[in-house]
Parts: sequence; C-alpha cells; structure tokens
Amino acid sequence: MNILEAVLLGIVEGLTEFLPVSSTGHLTIVEGLLGLQTDDASVTGFTAVIQVGAILAAILYFRRDIARFTMAFLRGLRSADARQEVDWRLALGVIAGSLPIMVVALAARELITGPLRSLWVVAVALIVWSGVMVVSEKVASHSRHERDTTLRDAIIIGLVQCLALVPGVSRSGATISAGLFRGLDRVASTRLSFFLGIPALVAAGGYQLKDAVVGGVGWIPTLVATIVSFVVAYVSIAWLLRFVAGHSIAVFAGYRVALGLVIMGLLATNVISAT
Repeated sequence: MNILEAVLLGIVEGLTEFLPVSSTGHLTIVEGLLGLQTDDASVTGFTAVIQVGAILAAILYFRRDIARFTMAFLRGLRSADARQEVDWRLALGVIAGSLPIMVVALAARELITGPLRSLWVVAVALIVWSGVMVVSEKVASHSRHERDTTLRDAIIIGLVQCLALVPGVSRSGATISAGLFRGLDRVASTRLSFFLGIPALVAAGGYQLKDAVVGGVGWIPTLVATIVSFVVAYVSIAWLLRFVAGHSIAVFAGYRVALGLVIMGLLATNVISAT
C-alpha cells in the first residue's frame, strides 16, 4: 500500500465511521477497487487499526462527557447516593453495553476477518439494514432523552451493536436504530452510539495492530491513514450531531440501497472480485 492509497482509505474511514452507512463496508469496497486482498490478515488489521483514529476524534470531541462519566462512576463505587445519579447510570450502561461486541468479536474472529469480508456480504447487508433503519424511524416515538437512558437500554443497544461485525450493517446504523426502537430521540441515540463505540473500537484496533504493522501494509501507511481518519472524523462527528437534531436517519437508506445494487452489478460483471 502506498501513501496516496493510505490517505484515501483514511478519508473514507473518517467520513463513514460515524455515519450510518458502514465504514467497514466502504473500506472493503475501496480496498477491493484498489486491488487489495480484503480478507488478508494485514488488510483486515489495517482496517481495524485506522478506526482508532476516528475513535480518538470521538474521545476528543466528547472529552467533557467522558470525564463526567468517569468521575460519576468512581463516585458510585464509593457511595450509594452517587449511584442514584444519572451519570452513574450512563457510565454503567456504556461499560455493560460495550462488552457484548468484544466477546462476540473474539469468539467469531475467523468468521469476521474471513468469509464476512466478501463484497457480496457487504452489498446484501447495506440493502437489508436500510429497511431496518426506515422502520426504526417510522416507529420511533422520540419520547425519551439521554437522561432517561436505562441500563437495559444500553445492554440491548450493545447487543444490537454486535450485528455491525457484519460489514455493511454499520455500527452507528445498528445502534442508532436500536435507540430509536427503544423510544430514545435521535440525538440521544446518536450520542449513545458514540459512547458505546469508543471502548469497542479501541479494543479492536489494539488487538489487530500487529497484523497491520507486521503484515504487508506496514506501519507508515497505517499511521498516515490513522491520522487522516482522525481529522476527517472530528469534522464528521460535529456534522452528524447537527444533522440528526432535525433530520431522519432514513435519508441514508436510499444511498445504502443504491450502493449495494452497484456493488452487486460490479461483482456480477466481474469488474471487481468479492475478496
């Protein structure tokens, strides 16, 4: 992988990590178009590692919230009264909701980095989950806000987050949709999606760092792509939070379906290969 390709992939990651369009799906598509072997261990490792750049952007953007949750959690460990605070409940929810995807990712690692990296899987998942996003908006009541989030909400949304291990589903698409199904408003669902993604994606990037650096990609392209994804993701986060305050996430469904159909067409005509 050369530096120009690394920059391109960093931009794709930063733009798509937090939008409900599937960053892994887009990276798999672009990697395929660049002629990279998408199911190679170094390429899948690279994909996971550069996500850390986007997550670091989220940590910086939400640093005050993270500090508040951390202090609330520490207070709650020492005081029963502190465990009645909203921030304690949110902190506990983020911790509990982050665990399922880590367990499933470890248990199904070979499936995730192998057969599921097929562009056929990406195309189908893009189309199928678009329907879920549309339905979630239709049934959403938006009657509950971030302060109303319960531990049960966080765990359920965390379980749904596991579906994002299938490229094309979209981690943010899965978690925001789950939040809407639970009656949370879009902003609360989106913020919770960010909070749940931080520990899960940092863990994934750290776990696969060796495959990206030691394998065929190398540390310089990996570092460049990670830095680029950090910068682009920071801007994307700010835009998305403003967007969801007044717009339905269902607007992304049309793009997802169109992209899925284009991928199927390219695969069927052998313009690109599935892996």
